Amino acid sequence: MSKINARSPYYITIGVNPTVANLTQVDMELYVYTGTQTTDRTNLFTLTSFAISNVVTFEVSEIVRDYILNTFDGDYATDNVWVDYRTTSYIQGSAQTPTAYTQLTGFDSYGFFEDGANPQNDSGLLQSNTKVVKLDDAPAVIPVDTSITTQVTYELNGELVYTKAITSSNENDEQIEYVTNTINGSDEFEDRVIQDGGTFEGSSCLEQFANEFTLFDFDTIYVDTTDGVIKLTVDNIEECKYDPYKVTFVNKFGALQDLWFFKRTNEVLTTKTEKFKRNIVVGGSYDTSRHQQKILTKNGSEKLTLNTGFYPEEYNEVFKQMQLSEDCWIEINSQTLPINVSSSSLNYKTHLNDKLINYTIEIDFAFDTINNIR
Repeated sequence: MSKINARSPYYITIGVNPTVANLTQVDMELYVYTGTQTTDRTNLFTLTSFAISNVVTFEVSEIVRDYILNTFDGDYATDNVWVDYRTTSYIQGSAQTPTAYTQLTGFDSYGFFEDGANPQNDSGLLQSNTKVVKLDDAPAVIPVDTSITTQVTYELNGELVYTKAITSSNENDEQIEYVTNTINGSDEFEDRVIQDGGTFEGSSCLEQFANEFTLFDFDTIYVDTTDGVIKLTVDNIEECKYDPYKVTFVNKFGALQDLWFFKRTNEVLTTKTEKFKRNIVVGGSYDTSRHQQKILTKNGSEKLTLNTGFYPEEYNEVFKQMQLSEDCWIEINSQTLPINVSSSSLNYKTHLNDKLINYTIEIDFAFDTINNIR
């Protein structure tokens, strides 16, 4: 099924391939909706455009994107939208029979300039990298397009660890499936025990066990699609000195993708203050303990500087897409919090020029430090 990558323009052209003689006008019935495809078709837009040189072109991605909302609270799920349209052409001012409906799927995705008009991003694997770098004992969450993916398999040394059959769906919130190898997407052994209904009791013996044995161990993932099999290799990174952080962002394909930062993190608080000068005189005298320069409002915002640790060169594309993402989150103290990437430039690194590739990224928490939501 064709896609509308709503962060890039999507053109619908009438009068080219095939050409239409004496075309004067085209009306379009455009539906953007959620729920079950066709059955829940509502929310009609009626568009009209006059022909120039027997050609009419509509651009619809801005309308589509208004109905896509990205949210993430630690639960991997994406709501796409259905986009159905049909057109009625006018030949010398006379209306012709409407066309059959064309059915599309809207993703909050985009193409690059070199991808040309109406990019499709038609891979079953909804991420650019086939090498996955993650924290040891953390799950690998792989986004796939359910319309063209049939199975995802995890292996360790050629032995099957986990497999998941993928089926297509006519529900808008099931067009992307996030395949993972753990319980409810928990990143830590303690979380998995609790979410599985158990009681976690820490001990020195358990710590030694956790350090010696890796849960859900795998080194290869295979994504079976209608166009072939995509192989992913996995690097599990151990980090005992710093606290690793996981950033989740909406990538080029409109899917949630994880990116781990393993090394040093710096945190900065910046405050903003509004002041006024008040009168403290009472009866011809004043109390020297009272503020003449009084703070009216004061709040703060926090920023993190994250370091990745050493990454393969293939991840340059992933960092590029994170920089271009409009929706990002970070997991801190078992909470998923919204962030904005404040670093405005990315100097691409290569093994030839830089030997070891480490990126430093600045992020801002996307909220005020003091709760002022009213």
